[in-house]
Order: sequence, then structure tokens, then C-alpha cells
Amino acid sequence: MNKEIIKSEINVNNNKISVMRIGNKEYISLTDLARYANPEEPKIPIQTWMRNKDVIAYLGLWEKLNNDNFKGVEFTTFESSAGKNSFYMSPQKWIQKTNAIGIISRSGNNGGTYACSDIALEFASWLSPEFKLYVIQEFERLKRNEAYQYKMDWTASRMLAKSNYLIHTDSIKENIIPKLTEKQKQYVYAEEADVLNVALFGMTAKEWKNKFPNNEGNIRDYTDLKHLLILCNLENTNAELINDGISQKERLIKLNNSAIRQMKILENDKSIKELEELNKELISTK
Repeated sequence: MNKEIIKSEINVNNNKISVMRIGNKEYISLTDLARYANPEEPKIPIQTWMRNKDVIAYLGLWEKLNNDNFKGVEFTTFESSAGKNSFYMSPQKWIQKTNAIGIISRSGNNGGTYACSDIALEFASWLSPEFKLYVIQEFERLKRNEAYQYKMDWTASRMLAKSNYLIHTDSIKENIIPKLTEKQKQYVYAEEADVLNVALFGMTAKEWKNKFPNNEGNIRDYTDLKHLLILCNLENTNAELINDGISQKERLIKLNNSAIRQMKILENDKSIKELEELNKELISTK
């Protein structure tokens, strides 16, 4: 899933349960929930639950309602076999065979099995109706928590920068690419991205990579809130300048002057400083 991930956790009767928000959906750790029943081997309660015919039917219905790429033929095979003594099901097998999205499973130190809240709460109910009520209570409390909401807002601002970049590249495609050769088309996107990089950061993406060879991602992944806000504005401005047929050299100068002006305005802005401090606190808690 190539989407922003917000990680958090809830505490249910001294049981820490991880929660991930991926896109606009919350996923609750089935692995952590299962520790309520079997602290040593949490995969056993999960696999036992998934052998149940009613559970397979519920998982299949959820996928049909939420997943256009769900493999119905494979599901039908599992549904007809579920409940038999010979039937075996695991999260990995379910995902691989049916292309399910309601359950996700990851390996490694930060891995585990997660499920969309609808599914996770069904599992919690199977473990214990009382336990499910406590999970619901803490899960709802998490969603009302201000710090959790701020995490989502910060992610939204990061995604806004990416979305505005699409506006920027669409303008390049519409107004520049039709005039170029195929070879030039391969180059112009990186070049136009670097117009913004140079105007705002004073270096190209390649220069930044050479300066910080051990850093993953790109220059924009390591910037602060002020620069992200200015970047959003510059991308829109550059798109308009491209539409107006302004040369790249002229645009670079205009964008750089605009970045300098915006930075001076935002440098002492109280709300920006408060958001930056809040973001530092959120990052430290991840």
C-alpha cells in the first residue's frame, strides 16, 4: 500500500494494541488482540478463528463490498471447505489467494497481522464480547484524541504537497511536452522539479543526494513545515507561469524571489512555529 501511514496504539486492560491509519482506514493489530488469548503464540487464535465457516463468509462479504479486485472464485473454494477438520487458513494464505485488502500481514521486527477495524472488532468479539467492548471504547477514544487528529492533519499537509506536485507536472505535460522530442520528454520532468528545488532549497535533487548519500528518499522528505507550505504555493505558481508561456529561466528567478518573500513572512509567524513544535512532538512519539 503506497499510502501515508500513521501509527498509534491503545491500551485495553493493560494490553497494548497497535493501530495504523493507512489512507482513510484504520487497521488494528490482530496479533496484539490475539495476545489476550495466547500471549506466547498469538498466531494460533488468529488461524483458529479463520477456520470458522461464518468468519470466512464475513471476510468474503467485506471484501466484495470494499475490494474491486477481490478474487471471488478462490473465495468460493475456501467458503465451501471452511469448517471442515482438514481446512486450514492463515492471514498470509487468505491475502495471497484472494487478493484481500481487509487484512494485511507484514514480517520483520515491526511486522504482524492487522485488519480493518470492522474485521478486527469481529475478531475481538470472538475472543471475548467483554474484551470487544473495551477495545471499542479505547478505539473511539483514540479517534477523538487531539494528538491523533494532529497526526492526520500533518500527513494531510504532506499529501497536499504531493497532490499539488501533480498539478505542476500536468501543466508541464500540457504546455511543454507536446513541443519536445521523445528523448527530451524523459528529461523535462526532472528538470522542472529541480526548478522548484533550486528556487526553494538552492540545489538540485542530484546535488542534495550527493551531499547526503546515506539519506533515503528525497530533499522534500526532510524539509520542515514552512518549506512544505511554500512548496505548495510555488508549485501552483509555477503551473500558472508555465501556462502563460514564461521561460524556465524567468520562472526560476520569479519563484526564487517569491520563496524569499514567503520565508520572511512565515519566519516569525506564531501559528507556524506552534505547528512545527507540535510536529516535533508527534515525530518523537512515533
